[in-house]
Amino acid sequence: MNAGFVTVLAVSLLSAAGAARADPCADLARRLPNVTPALCRDAALQPSGAHSVHGRPLWQRDVLVPPIPGGEAPRRRRVLVIGGIHGDELSSAGLVFHWIARAGETPAGMDWRFVPAVNPDGLLLARPTRVNARGVDLNRNFPTPRWDQEAAKYWIDRTRRDKRRYPGPKALSEPESRFVVDTMASWKPDLIVSVHAPYAVLDYDGPNVPPQRLGRLYLDRVGIFPGSLGHYGGVHKGVPVVTIELPSAIRTPNDAEMRQMWVDLLRWVGERIEFAGPPRASS
Repeated sequence: MNAGFVTVLAVSLLSAAGAARADPCADLARRLPNVTPALCRDAALQPSGAHSVHGRPLWQRDVLVPPIPGGEAPRRRRVLVIGGIHGDELSSAGLVFHWIARAGETPAGMDWRFVPAVNPDGLLLARPTRVNARGVDLNRNFPTPRWDQEAAKYWIDRTRRDKRRYPGPKALSEPESRFVVDTMASWKPDLIVSVHAPYAVLDYDGPNVPPQRLGRLYLDRVGIFPGSLGHYGGVHKGVPVVTIELPSAIRTPNDAEMRQMWVDLLRWVGERIEFAGPPRASS
């Protein structure tokens, strides 16, 4: 084969890969259940500035609900919603897109940050994987107290070295988990909602009275694990973490059910979530 042709072909392939990475919908709408190209485009995702192990952007969308014109500026609640921390839980990322579409309808004083796919390297494989590109379970990689003493021991003794639950060589060894921790530190959410699948339950870690149900999912507190986001955020940092376990990893709930979960979440946030600090500006 002509060397010049090979060079041109390689450049073309790299350009195509770069274009796909510049447009999140080129990959995500094709992969995720119940996410059309239009729904993905309307989400208007923006690059966060952080990247996965393989250099894929970690996309996010901020929705800031303005105060009522002429009304008193309310204290603002900040809610971080993340999906796809496990790449094989495709429905979790799909649900986040449907909630982005509803976020502008929420009450004044709500600031949302949505990250649909925290683990794009695992999600976009031909056979999606729970772990990231380095084989690390991101939901066991957060710097919980005594991580060095407990994470590896739990992995060996309790999971029998399950490769799907490898916590990594050290806490925050992965760029994706560092991104979540950095977002917590800089954006300072009052609540984190982490969407998973497929156990069909609602879990909760942290202060305040937990929600008893979201849609058809009922509260079933399953305990804490070394390196999990619930342990790190809810228990260690005192930021409430609602963990949603959808019934299926490959199918989202129907539209009515996703709407009911959203309504139940908003009701609980309005009743239970306290503000972490003074009033925040809307920009």
